Amino acid sequence: MKKFSLLAALAASCVLALSLAGCGRTIDSDDVIKVGASQTPHAEILKVVEDDLKEAGYTLEIQVFDDYVTPNTALEDGSIDANYFQHTPYLNTFNSDYKTHLAAVEKIHYEPFGVYGKNVTKEDFAANKTGRTILVPNDGSNLTRALFVLQDEGYITLKDGVTASSALTVQDIADSKGNTVSPVQADTVAAQLQEQKDGTIAVINGNYALQAGLNVKDALAVENAEGDAAQLYANIIAVKKGNENHAKIKALVSALKSKKVYDYITGHYDGAVLPVFPV
Repeated sequence: MKKFSLLAALAASCVLALSLAGCGRTIDSDDVIKVGASQTPHAEILKVVEDDLKEAGYTLEIQVFDDYVTPNTALEDGSIDANYFQHTPYLNTFNSDYKTHLAAVEKIHYEPFGVYGKNVTKEDFAANKTGRTILVPNDGSNLTRALFVLQDEGYITLKDGVTASSALTVQDIADSKGNTVSPVQADTVAAQLQEQKDGTIAVINGNYALQAGLNVKDALAVENAEGDAAQLYANIIAVKKGNENHAKIKALVSALKSKKVYDYITGHYDGAVLPVFPV
């Protein structure tokens, strides 16, 4: 009876832990790796390693998401084993806001932000830096990133003391220089730009620019890929905390950090996507 009571108590404590903190749900030990990803470029890159994972004894199942929330909630509830769409600052903000328990495993690639315009030439962009409507992504880390791009291009000035690792809002703009900075949902920025008046500009995430058919070579400005930005905003493989060293995840990361993937990224995306691992 005492043994039974002890087992019951242990089971109850585990249920309580699960309800409070996700309890580090373990990935199923089968031969299927379920990965959530944005369509471009993440799902495209994953498809490159399908055969390599098959040779390693795994079947890769790619679930495509078109937003930045559900691939993390699916990872939290165990519907998928990993996801590939975000950078670490976004993941950290998401964990804080949604009380999730997700962890970064490995950096794979970097997508420079681009500035695009509605009937705006590069000459006009450089010469006229006031009186514009400017669309930016509205989530914390990507908004921060967009604001620093605008400051680098001379369109706004941020308050003293803010850093690229902060979660900024438009309230952190010290001087808008007569521009109206409008945060909108990240996956709608490119479409909303087309609905605006001529002269409007937008700072667009690299993957959403690709999906909209925008070429980074035609951007009015591109985020500086030198130095810390590429590492800070590198897109990662993420998992539920506790699953970082699972055999499936190690196999997935090994396949992605290969010369085959490096060559695919550098040869396919024309500078819009850059690998951040050595070969």
